[in-house]
Amino acid sequence: MDSIPTAVSSSLKFGTSGLRGLVVELNGVPAYAYTRAFAEMLKADGSAAASEGRVLVGRDLRESSPSIARLCCAALKDAGLTPLDCGALPTPALAYHGMRFGIPAIMVTGSHIPEDRNGLKFYRAEGEIDKRDEAAILDWHARLGVASLPESARTFQAEAPEVDLIAAYQDRYRDFFGAGALSGLTVGVYQHSSVARDVIVRMIESLGARAVPLGRATSFIPVDTEALREEDEVLARQWAGEQKLDAIVSTDGDADRPLISDAAGSFLRGDLVGAITARYLGADAIVTPVTSNSALEACGAFAQVIRTRVGSPYVIAGMAEAIRAGAKAVVGFEANGGVLLGSDIVREGRSLAALPTRDAMLPILCALGEAKAQGRSLAEVGAGFAFKAAASNRLKNVPGERSGAFLTRLQQDEAFREDLMEPLGGVAALDGQDGVRLTARNGEVVHFRASGNAPELRVYVEAPTPERAEGLLEWGLAQAEQQVG
Repeated sequence: MDSIPTAVSSSLKFGTSGLRGLVVELNGVPAYAYTRAFAEMLKADGSAAASEGRVLVGRDLRESSPSIARLCCAALKDAGLTPLDCGALPTPALAYHGMRFGIPAIMVTGSHIPEDRNGLKFYRAEGEIDKRDEAAILDWHARLGVASLPESARTFQAEAPEVDLIAAYQDRYRDFFGAGALSGLTVGVYQHSSVARDVIVRMIESLGARAVPLGRATSFIPVDTEALREEDEVLARQWAGEQKLDAIVSTDGDADRPLISDAAGSFLRGDLVGAITARYLGADAIVTPVTSNSALEACGAFAQVIRTRVGSPYVIAGMAEAIRAGAKAVVGFEANGGVLLGSDIVREGRSLAALPTRDAMLPILCALGEAKAQGRSLAEVGAGFAFKAAASNRLKNVPGERSGAFLTRLQQDEAFREDLMEPLGGVAALDGQDGVRLTARNGEVVHFRASGNAPELRVYVEAPTPERAEGLLEWGLAQAEQQVG
């Protein structure tokens, strides 16, 4: 008999995007119980009736995802709703269909985190749930008090939707960009275990480019676009040296974050990818977290820059704020490269409907399209924004109480803060919107922040040169490790 993990031992929690935790703590009663809670929320506010009881369920390629998806479908059925099993597909493809047809959705994915973890992303028909919805789900979860699984939960088979969700997602971009938009380009596609690995190949080829599949994996690889593994960087340089490629592209596990390298195999930072995307789409307002490069304001490419906390719910709220303030073309993006389209876009007579959820396909196609349109390399396109050199990494296995104590002291204890930053000339400015972002008197930036998805402490830096940024990052990680053990 499955049992619910105790509050003390459970790793399950809502982070920057959805509920995540260890597979052994999710794949059982918790997956079923949280889905039941989501279903009750939809029923209580009329959302379930508006969708005629239908709820989409998709998943990534993790070994645990099919089992968890089956539990989600069973929970929806037991709540009196109609689950539609969409199989393995990109998160944005699932969200796109839900928003088009007014159907809530659940995506089973741990995104970029290791395979021993997984998660649930919940969507209303309007898009990702917000923090108020998270609170409502937690409340329903407590009220229901589900303590065991029905016998049929692990064997239940839901019906598939009548519409091909992946084909509709591909049509969205083929129709907007046009059949020859990428003609003449040769693009490597790092397939690893991304759920979009075949979709990207088909999409790029449908727009006229030649796609070269690379590195297809048989087991799950946790590709984090914000903290790349050294082996991925080595592979990219190797592939770039072996054949002539204009770019190498990929995504994280559920395809809501892009990974893009230039012709030399050097990866573009996610916030730079977001900036290229926003300019290609003619954005008059961009919304991005405090972790994105500070050069976004200085580059002069955008009329308005709105900064938020890290996490797509905050970016979505910021996009809504920009639209209320009168912005016409709104693009949101995170430092990890995930792009959210906050408004409809019209470019060269073609329309692209808003999709306010992170999507890897749009920035991949926009970056390649911008290089093609300018007749320049991706490296040259990126250099035009004059971004500061930046780097980031994380300390793993740092309990939340340790990172929290360090960040609280850093924010509240001026003497401690000044002593820590003394090698950089002291502190010129502090931003406590998300973690502690310190601008030193020498102009460099060091930002400490606890991850919302895993027991990790992240460190972000900005400096004049890449070499200095790497050195500053090493210094920042050492300072953090000294404080949190």
